[in-house]
Amino acid sequence: MKRVSKKTYLAGLSGAALLAMSAALVVPALTQPNAPRPMPPPAGKVAFGVYDPDGVFAGDPSVRIEHVYIPWQDADLASLTRADTYARQHRRDLLISVEPWSWSPGANVADEQLLHGILAGAYDAQAKAICAESAKLQSPVTIRWAHEMDLRNGRFPWSSWAPEDYVAAYRHFVTICRQQAPQARFMWSPRGEDGLAPYYPGDRYVDQIGLTVLDLQQYDMDHFGHARSFSEALRPAYDRVAGFGKPVVVAELGFHGDTAFSEQWQQDMRTIGDGFPRLTAVVYFNAVEPFAWPDPYGRPDWRMQRGLVN
Repeated sequence: MKRVSKKTYLAGLSGAALLAMSAALVVPALTQPNAPRPMPPPAGKVAFGVYDPDGVFAGDPSVRIEHVYIPWQDADLASLTRADTYARQHRRDLLISVEPWSWSPGANVADEQLLHGILAGAYDAQAKAICAESAKLQSPVTIRWAHEMDLRNGRFPWSSWAPEDYVAAYRHFVTICRQQAPQARFMWSPRGEDGLAPYYPGDRYVDQIGLTVLDLQQYDMDHFGHARSFSEALRPAYDRVAGFGKPVVVAELGFHGDTAFSEQWQQDMRTIGDGFPRLTAVVYFNAVEPFAWPDPYGRPDWRMQRGLVN
């Protein structure tokens, strides 16, 4: 994808995309008339989680992790308390993705200005506020900061930073956050691209490693000549991070295709742990993709529909 600044990107987002981003911390509804049947967790010790703003999985007892997103600019901190209440009601841990920018168009600074501001402490107040609020929560909390830094397509400002600069910024955030939330765990979460290793901030700053697996059947057919399995899509990224010796989580999983493709991926998702010994959790992204893929793929719809899990 062509490299663009995040100001240009945010200004070009559709209303639907902005709504999807702004809804990230909305506590899911308790009931949904077309909710999928409860999904068995993956085999072995691999837990199942969801980012589920519409509450489709509200009644699914197999869900162990509730994933929410929050920007550190203009953050609604009370939403964390609501998310915590929801997670506790459903006996789930919380995974909080903290994005170091604003979701408001025109409110962000240039990539390098953001970096220098973080390292100079200009955003310490934002980091402290979110982490102090996280420390009040009763659910077990994992904080995932500035994810997919290795995805150099202009989606995020922090993915334009040199690896050593990203590492310095990540360490700065974790150091500040630990002072406020000493019980929190921290997830370093690359996309899983080749060349991710220089972005690793070191064992002292990482409790878990998160990966992203988003798979569109038509994209597979166009670029690989066949529809990939979950194992095939995950394997390269997993192998790149397994050597760090940390627990691995698929922090964002999404797939879309015909019925046979989707049913196979659901089956794969339930048994994926057999071939990935460091994998501890799979977290499904149950929403429409907020970022457009290159033409002609648009914004894939990762949401699970009732017919796919019958």
